[in-house]
Amino acid sequence: MSTFPIIPTAEGVTRQVLADHPELMVVAFRFDHEGAVGALHDHPHVQSTYVERGRFRFTIGTEEREVGPGHGFVIPTGITHGCVCLEPGTLIDCFTPRRDDFL
Repeated sequence: MSTFPIIPTAEGVTRQVLADHPELMVVAFRFDHEGAVGALHDHPHVQSTYVERGRFRFTIGTEEREVGPGHGFVIPTGITHGCVCLEPGTLIDCFTPRRDDFL
């Protein structure tokens, strides 16, 4: 179990660091209701996202895709991305290098 705090990031959205190392970080983002938003943003980290449960509509660059349990994908450095929750759930994101702004 993670000893990192659960941090609210938006209405109905929290994040919790699960593991970290200077070269890699694993974070759970939990969305507790339909319509909760992971705001559009970009960062210099490579990100992989795995949908543990729930359904989400992701915008990645100019592409939109709907994803559900078991789906995974990679978001390259500097690409604008975000999501809307379609069914409550959890995303497991890995970042390389670590997101020091999350610590």
